[in-house]
Amino acid sequence: MKVLLLGLRGVVVEEARAHIDLADVEIFGGGSLDDMRAIFATTPVDHVILGGGLPLEIRLAIVREVFTLSSATTVHMKDIDSGPEGFFPFVSAVIRGLRERSGR
Repeated sequence: MKVLLLGLRGVVVEEARAHIDLADVEIFGGGSLDDMRAIFATTPVDHVILGGGLPLEIRLAIVREVFTLSSATTVHMKDIDSGPEGFFPFVSAVIRGLRERSGR
């Protein structure tokens, strides 16, 4: 499973990436529409997880671009209120749910 984490703060994305230690999950990170495009240009992505700190216009542009580039990629958007400290728990819960759904 290939997962792209996109967040306003690179350190939050990197922290989440460092704590996901699953052999079947490959994590990519970034913080912008251009980062998303660069990853999609090099590898197929199964799931995109967006942090709540990204401005709404950027989040919407990323969602639009993902669905333009792929008919198979899912997008998961974190809330704003839980702040940066809520990013890893959200990412962890989404990945756990996706793994359970796929039987892994």
